[in-house]
Formats: sequence, C-alpha cells, structure tokens
Amino acid sequence: MSSIKINKLEIENVKRVKAVKIEPTANGLTVIGGGNGQGKTSTLDAIAWALGGNKYKPSQANREGSMSNPYLSITLSNGLVVERKGKNSDLKVIDPNGQKAGQQLLNSFVEELAIDLPRFINSTSKEKANILLQIIGVGEQLATYEREEQELYNNRRTIGQIADQKAKYAKEQPYYPDAPKEPISASDLINQQQEILARNGENQRKRQNLQQIEQQYASQGQEVERLKQLLQQAEASYAQLGNDLEIARKDALDLHDESTEELQANIQQIDEINRKVRANLDKDKAETDANDYRAQYEQLSTKIDTVRKQKSELLDNANLPLPGLSVEDGELTYNGQQWDNMSGAEQLQVSTAIVRKLKPNCGFILLDKLEQMDLQTMNEFGQWLEQEGLQAIATRVSTGDECEIIIEDGYVAGQAQVEPQAPVQQPQAPQVPQWKPGEF
Repeated sequence: MSSIKINKLEIENVKRVKAVKIEPTANGLTVIGGGNGQGKTSTLDAIAWALGGNKYKPSQANREGSMSNPYLSITLSNGLVVERKGKNSDLKVIDPNGQKAGQQLLNSFVEELAIDLPRFINSTSKEKANILLQIIGVGEQLATYEREEQELYNNRRTIGQIADQKAKYAKEQPYYPDAPKEPISASDLINQQQEILARNGENQRKRQNLQQIEQQYASQGQEVERLKQLLQQAEASYAQLGNDLEIARKDALDLHDESTEELQANIQQIDEINRKVRANLDKDKAETDANDYRAQYEQLSTKIDTVRKQKSELLDNANLPLPGLSVEDGELTYNGQQWDNMSGAEQLQVSTAIVRKLKPNCGFILLDKLEQMDLQTMNEFGQWLEQEGLQAIATRVSTGDECEIIIEDGYVAGQAQVEPQAPVQQPQAPQVPQWKPGEF
C-alpha cells in the first residue's frame, strides 16, 4: 500500500481561518505564508484536529465573531473523505466505497508525530534514540550491550587507576642493586663465622702438630749419635717420624685461612642490608602488580571493543529509516553527528524519516513556524521530501516567492473568497394550542 497524503482540504471558521481551500503538492514541501495572526497556524491545527481526533481540538475552535460552526473537510489520496461539521463538530469518515468509518480507521495510518512533529523535535536526544530503537526492534538488545559496555568501562577505569598508582609507587621506591635478593639472618651469618673459625682452628692445630713433629725430629736426630746402641730402634722411630713429617707438610702446603671480616661487617650492617632488600622487594612487587593490572586493562579493552562491535553490527543489520542514522552512547546520531550538531535540514529529514517509519502509510507531516529555517535549508529539505515521495505542509511568516499559498485575514490571497457557511435554519414546528383541564 502506498503512503497516504492530503489531496485537498477545506476549512471554515476554525480559530482565525474564515474560509480556506488548499490543494497541497503531493510530493515535496507546501509552504503556507502570511503575516502573524492571519490564520497559518490555525490551518495546521485544523488538519491535526480533523485527522488526529478530539484531543487535538483547539480550546476555542470557533472563529471569534462567527455565528457559524467550524467546518473541516479533507480528501486523502486513498479516497477517504474526513469531515467535521455541525454544532458538536462530529467526525464523519467516508471510504471510497461509500462506507462509513471513524477515528479508529484514521488512527491506523495517521501517525501522531506527523501532525505534532514538534513533540519529537523538542524531545531529548535520548528520547529520540529510544523512539528509533523501538521502531527498529533492537532497543532491549542494545540496552543490554550498553550496560555491559558501561560495566566493563568502569572496571577498566578502576584497573587503570590501580595500575597507575602501582607504577607511580614503584617509580618512587629506591633500589639498591648491590643488596641481596632475600633478607639475611644474623644467626646464619654467625653460624658461617663459627664454621670458618672452626676450620681456622683446625688449621692452627695442624700447624702446631707440624712444629711439634719437627722438634721431635730434630731431637731424635741428636739422640741417634748419642745413643748408638739404640740405633736400630731410633732409626725405625726416625723413619716413622719422617713419614709423618712428609704427610704433615703436604697437609699444610694448601692450607688458606678464610677472612671473617665481610661476615662481621654484614652482621653489624644487617638492619641496613635488610632495609634495602625489603625496598627492592617492594619495588619489584609494585612493578609486577602494575604489569598485572595493565594486562587486565588490556583484556577489558578487548572486551569493550567486542561489545562495541556487537552494538555496531546490531545497528548495521537493523532496518534503519534513514542511511547514516545510529545510536551512540544512548543518543541519536546522524552521519556521526548528535542532534545539536545537525543542520536544520538534517534535523527535519531525521524527524520525518523516523515518523514515516512509525507508520509507513502516513505520507505527510505538518510543520509550523518554518521561518526559523533559511531558504537554502528549506529548499534542501523540500528536495529531500520529493526524492522520498513525502508530503509536508508548513507555515512561514513570509509573503515571499517561497510560499505557495499566502493567507490574509483568514482567506487564501488571490482565491475567490467564499463566505463561510451560514448556520442552517431549522424549520419551526407549528404551535399547538395548550388546553388546560376543565376548559370544556
């Protein structure tokens, strides 16, 4: 079914309108111009009332000073004729087959935002985004992705802050490259010292043993001469002592005493050494922690990129009403720009496209106060409407060439003025004499 548009409208005695007949352009922009207070906005209000129902009825619908009732008649491109007339301005909708219908039929294709576009334009960017997401059916899924992204982002920010703190702490800590890797124990140093002293004592004993044997050897040599008679015994003893001497000399040849000065110094400086060791350990741990948190930060960044890609794919695959439309961080964007950075023509294009998507059969929109838009922007918007096969009826405080219709004092300028309908005089019923009881 093709989109439905307004072919013709007739309005009488509504607000400031006296009698207006208009046949708007089917595709593109129809601008109703004129000065302030001449009936331009009244024309749009009348259309909204006719198509949108009594909730759009002006608080003072009757034209001031008129003795006639409001009259509205709109012929739509699908053949429907919508009328409001009579004292109560009752609605009558006649379809092409002559069958009567009502507001429910109009509601099936007339989009409320099409007759009240400012309600969409003046909504917040997030409200616009929610409307778009509901239209394309991805609102809940996108909200899930955005919650997940926000949670990951908050976690990543916390991890990054901790990593920075750890790195800063590590950088501020002193480092002592000459200190051992682990804290040292005084008892261990003392045990090492005692072991060295024990080995040195054993060396001293061996040296004393060597001296003693040497003395014995010398003494025994003197005894050899003096005790010739004991030569055999002395020679045996001497030979044995010679063997012992040789062994002792070999044992003493490679002996080296170890110094305990370094251990003694370490014992005296153990607190300072351990302070440096702990400082080095703290610095190493801080650097390790910083690296670990950086790794977590990168993992969270990867997850955020994944969620953002899922969001992008979700919107890329959605049936968007206008190329370039998207939702970023919960706000409506068009070609990467948020609402307040869009041009006036772009804002109108986005609004119209979304309204059309709400009810594709509604092929028209109403726009009031188009004087806020420059001529170039208005022309661009009009060209886009023609390209999309859409109809817009707009008002503008102007009497320039850009206005297809000029309204003056409630009439279309240059159009034969048809006086508003006179109230229908109902024939009076003949008076019947009233008889009182008892007159016969």
